[in-house]
Amino acid sequence: MKSDVIADWAARPGRHIVNLSGGKDSTALAIFLHDKIPQIEYVFCDTHKELPETYDYLDRLEAFLQRPIIRLNAQRGFDHWLNMYGGMLPSAQVRWCTRKLKIEPFEAFVGDDTVWSYIGIRADEGRSGYISTKPNVHPVYPFKELGMTIADIERILETSGLGLPAYYSWRQRSGCFFCFFQRTGEWVGLKEHHPDLFEEAKKYETERGGEHFYWRQRESLAELEQPERIAQIKREHALRLEQERKKRPNRPLIELLGAVLDAEDDERGCDICHL
Repeated sequence: MKSDVIADWAARPGRHIVNLSGGKDSTALAIFLHDKIPQIEYVFCDTHKELPETYDYLDRLEAFLQRPIIRLNAQRGFDHWLNMYGGMLPSAQVRWCTRKLKIEPFEAFVGDDTVWSYIGIRADEGRSGYISTKPNVHPVYPFKELGMTIADIERILETSGLGLPAYYSWRQRSGCFFCFFQRTGEWVGLKEHHPDLFEEAKKYETERGGEHFYWRQRESLAELEQPERIAQIKREHALRLEQERKKRPNRPLIELLGAVLDAEDDERGCDICHL
C-alpha cells in the first residue's frame, strides 16, 4: 500500500520539490524521498541570517543526498529587503520577511511549471503549512498520508546519521536567529550559544527598530538579558519541563521541550520557516 502511494507520486508529470528549512521535518522528508523519487529537487530559501548550525546541517544533508541543494536569494538576503523597506523591521503584524525571503523566491523559482511541492508536516500535527496560491503548485503531505509521526522522523534522522539539528537542544525552530516568533527560552539560548548573534539582534532592535519596536513586543532584548530576568526564565523553564515529564513520562525529550517552549508564549510560529 505504501509503495503504491509513493509510486503514484513519482509518476506524476511535472517537477517534484522539497522546500527545506533546515529543520528536522523537512530534512527527514528529503531523506525519506531521495531514493523513491529520483527526479526530486531540493531547495533552500536562504535569509542570510540563519544559525550557523542550520548551514552546517544543510551541508551535511547535501553530502548524504549526493544531490545539490539549490540555494535561493544568493544576492538578496534579509539586509537587502530591510533597506528596500526603508529600514522597517518585520514583525508578526508585518511579515515582509516571509513574503520576500521565502514565498516569492520559491514561486519565482518554479515559474509556471507544474510542481508537486512536498511538505514535511506529520500525521500527529494539526496544521497544513503554507500552500502556494499559484494554481500550478500542488501540495503533497507524505508523512500525513502515510501516518508518520515524530517517532518516525526521529528514526529516519538517526538511521541516516544526521540526527537532529544541533540547535534543537535549546531551540525548536529554524529560521532567522532574530525571528520574532522565538520563545522566551529560545532567546536565552541564543544569548548563551551565540552571544555575537544576540548582540546583532539587539543592534537591529536599537538602531533600526525605533523607539517602540521590540523583537519580543513586550520587552526589549536589553531587558531580557538582565541576569535576574534570565535566572527567572530558567527557573520557570525547569519547572515546566518537570511538569511535562510527570504528565507525559514516556514522551521523548524533544517533544517535552517543544511543549515547554510553546507554553512560554502565545504567538504561533511561522508555518514556512520552521518545518
